Amino acid sequence: MSKLLLLLHTRRFYSSSTVRRFNYFSPDLQFNFHPRFPLNFRIFSTDGNGETKANTEEAAPPRDDSKVVYEYDDEKYPKGDFIYKQRSAWERFMVKTKLFFAFPWQRFENGSLLKIKIRGEISDQAQLKRSFSRAMSLPQICDNLVKAAYDPRVVGIYLHIETLNCGWGKLDEIRRHILDFKKSGKFIVGYVPTCRVKEYYIGCVCDELYVPPSAYVGLNGLLVQASFLGGVLEKVGIEAQVERFGKYKSAGDRLTRKSMSDENREMLTALLDNIYSNWLDKVSLAKGKNKEDIENFINEGVYKVERLKEDGWITDIKYDDEVISMLRTRLGLPNTKLLPTVGYRKYSSVRRWTLGLSGYQHRIAIIRASGSISRTKGQFQLPSSRIVAEQFIEKIRRVRESKKYKAVVIRIDSPGGDALASDLMWREIKCLADSKPVIASMADVAASGGYCMAMAADAIVAESLTLTGSIGVVSGKFNLGKLYEFIGFNKEIISRGRYAELAAADQRPFRIDEAELFAKRAQHMYTQFRDKAAISRSMEVDRMEQVAQGRVWTGHDAASLGLVDAIGGISRAVAIAKEKANIPQDEQVTLVELPDTSSSPLGILSNLANTVVEVDDTFKELLHEMASSDEIQARMDGILFEKLEGASYANSGLTLMKEYLRSL
Repeated sequence: MSKLLLLLHTRRFYSSSTVRRFNYFSPDLQFNFHPRFPLNFRIFSTDGNGETKANTEEAAPPRDDSKVVYEYDDEKYPKGDFIYKQRSAWERFMVKTKLFFAFPWQRFENGSLLKIKIRGEISDQAQLKRSFSRAMSLPQICDNLVKAAYDPRVVGIYLHIETLNCGWGKLDEIRRHILDFKKSGKFIVGYVPTCRVKEYYIGCVCDELYVPPSAYVGLNGLLVQASFLGGVLEKVGIEAQVERFGKYKSAGDRLTRKSMSDENREMLTALLDNIYSNWLDKVSLAKGKNKEDIENFINEGVYKVERLKEDGWITDIKYDDEVISMLRTRLGLPNTKLLPTVGYRKYSSVRRWTLGLSGYQHRIAIIRASGSISRTKGQFQLPSSRIVAEQFIEKIRRVRESKKYKAVVIRIDSPGGDALASDLMWREIKCLADSKPVIASMADVAASGGYCMAMAADAIVAESLTLTGSIGVVSGKFNLGKLYEFIGFNKEIISRGRYAELAAADQRPFRIDEAELFAKRAQHMYTQFRDKAAISRSMEVDRMEQVAQGRVWTGHDAASLGLVDAIGGISRAVAIAKEKANIPQDEQVTLVELPDTSSSPLGILSNLANTVVEVDDTFKELLHEMASSDEIQARMDGILFEKLEGASYANSGLTLMKEYLRSL
């Protein structure tokens, strides 16, 4: 129980001397749901005029889906499909010359296999090799696949697929690049020790797929789960008052209810159906099976690898060394010679210029925004997991003032964060779009504050399963009066000003006038967000209201609702940027990744320290929050409060509660 309150204190809530406010999006939308520490709250719902009433269920107006009409035209924008071009004799000569003079660490034997092992977390950042991060870099994985297609020294790829911990947007990007690599005529062989839905989603597009005899088989389908602690916090005397705008903003539900609300169930069911249907479609297409047969196989609960081979899900059952021996034979090598391979990290050092894949006339800047949003960099900032608005704005202004770039792609992988920071970045992106084409490309998630950033672009491109939208507000304040009474703690406040105790008085509930002000502020925040979204997407406010209300959509559904413009990855975003910059589609461009400012010596030392010292995830989150903005938060992956400088006293109740429960 002590850990419950510790995480409640460090991971989810930001104190305030005026009001504790939070926006929420359930992290289950990556289907790694970890709703660990919600509270048992009293809910205050608000009508359209800001009138407040206390109840246990929110009275939201019914949503009329029939009014949401948008004709999505996938042919409106260029698709940016990869086209493998055979090299001329002169181009092949130039590449061989460059390879001859390449640095020693970029050289390896002709006829080599590129060996890639993907596992665990996959980040959308491009600078991970300098940050000592354990996560793999999606841009680097994709770049290696493109380089390998044109590298005359590489004859094929041996892809190890271990347990993956990333969203479906990144999986689609990797999958797309594997299919593009195959257009070169080279082979790619996959090896999957743990054969579950995400791993197989990647593996099924390989030319051949092997599993060991003892492989874990987990093709059992998909699920999403939510935990409700409404009754738990009653037992420790914690009450809170919650205000939400958007009936699909489920934070209040999870913190107050003992079961899933109809609205939350509707949203999560739709998301799950989208992902499951997409998985069936893609696997069906890759393996030449009909969807009914695939569903029947899943529903059988198959756990023996022999069934995978019998039903044509894999090529064969082999250990890793047997696959290597097979590849050695395929390449015509004697058993006494080692299979020539080049590792992922070494190959990452091979420059695109060496292979004739850069140096084109026109340049397009790629600016990546990955992680939760904060306004300023804190003392304990973990650079690889944050979007720091002041640093991001600096990049935007640098690109805007430069004449080197014909267009810009903003790559977003963020659930949001500080509302003010999101708005400031929205403004800078908007100003940039006035000077040159700007295209937003979404990865796994671009919701709430992340979606706010994307709204400023000339066009928005999302993956089919990108999680986006989440235009809504949830606000709340703790009432710890019963807990204080139970443990014998007393808190008295002397104040001046009618609303000075709005958030500081955590030993009592809101007064009626405080509840009304609290509701009006939340409504104002929601109205601003919704109206700006309507203007940015050229929608009527009423129509935006129908697709907002805190609901999270997949990219596929968002496109049909007018929230995004096209479905695809970063290559399609580049193609659209070329079109808007009047660059012919058949003309190659140089993509310039703007460097991450966190690669400074201090940033590197900070990351190294976090790698060497095994810090608990909870403590890392605490460092984030200590360094976070002191203003209103607007994101979708947690409960966030408004925090004013110097408001340390607002944490005293939770700290005391944590220490008390730890002693039980």
